[in-house]
Amino acid sequence: MPETRVLNPDSPDVLVVGGGPAGLSAARALADAGRHVVVAEEHATVGEPVHCTGVLAREAFEELSLPAHVILNELRTVRFHAPGGAEVEYETPTVEAVVIDRGALDAALADRARAAGVDLRTGCRVTSVTPHARGVTVECADGTSLEPRAVVLATGANYTLQRRLGLGLPSVFLQSAQRELPAARGGDVEVYFGTTVAPKGFAWVVPVARPDGPHVRVGVMAEHDAEQCFDHLIARIGPAWGVARPDAPPRRKMLPLGSLSRTYADRVLAVGDAAGLVKPTTGGGIYYGVVTGRLAAEVLGDALVADRLGAGDLAVYERRWRRRFRTEFGAQMALRMLSHRMTDADIDGLFELALTDGVMPIVRRSAKFNEHRRFIFELLRHPPARQVLFRRLTSSVL
Repeated sequence: MPETRVLNPDSPDVLVVGGGPAGLSAARALADAGRHVVVAEEHATVGEPVHCTGVLAREAFEELSLPAHVILNELRTVRFHAPGGAEVEYETPTVEAVVIDRGALDAALADRARAAGVDLRTGCRVTSVTPHARGVTVECADGTSLEPRAVVLATGANYTLQRRLGLGLPSVFLQSAQRELPAARGGDVEVYFGTTVAPKGFAWVVPVARPDGPHVRVGVMAEHDAEQCFDHLIARIGPAWGVARPDAPPRRKMLPLGSLSRTYADRVLAVGDAAGLVKPTTGGGIYYGVVTGRLAAEVLGDALVADRLGAGDLAVYERRWRRRFRTEFGAQMALRMLSHRMTDADIDGLFELALTDGVMPIVRRSAKFNEHRRFIFELLRHPPARQVLFRRLTSSVL
């Protein structure tokens, strides 16, 4: 057996597993509070490989004090494509969303964390997390170990450690496949629906402005066969955008759409994607990752001072994120579950309403990039839309 050595004889207060926005935000907040924090990032470079479409609310930069230099371009117009061929175009009165360089965002957050005193270690893959009465034994793939007082799981959509700790898996998830590709020309965001395009999900094309010319981020979220759906999408949009079929396969991952059964254990908290805390409608997770990372830091900061780090003590973290996001997540999940039951004919019916029966005024009045609850509630109060949405649910129980 390999000899186990301690990476740092002065054991940290907190080990953060994962160097993405959620983990780095938690680490920096803890370090700012005077805590000794180590971040273990399994990859050699923070921010690589990228598994993210990188569309973020413009207002999040001010709210979360994110670095604005990572913005590549702004988004105002989106075209929605129905299974039957109908199209609906929507333009926001102001810029609500931007495309970011996700690698640059992670690198900037890493620099901020280091400046706050965080010990960031790349190429360090954590293989086990074992809480005990005095702390947590953390083993790494290279045979090294750490003994922090507490751990933050910020592993992204990888749930090996969570399952071993009894936290379970996300309550709802789909598959995703995506790539950023060079394009001959730019355009507006496009979103495609339908069982042959992306069963129980949707597909997207997002324009990206790079110094070397236009690119597009092409992706799908689907119940199954995400890579095959990706290939079909490339064939469909390739001529219009000037996108060639890539030689390498798309990046694939599990996309959580609902939280773990528990996001806390003895001396352990899970944040962001690692807790399944993303938008149930779209799977977007950067905003919620940063927010829950900071919430976890607040709870752990108090718990470390009091030296009360049991599951019962850390449960306040889950109460806090539920208090903040319960109604938003609940509304989005309700729409997600309804959409899973919809046929292509149902989706075409909603598009027909959008074109003829007053749905677009609801969108313009109530839709916001990071907050879908008001739009969903108003949509469900619109009698024709409600009839379409609930038709499939009613027929399934009769």
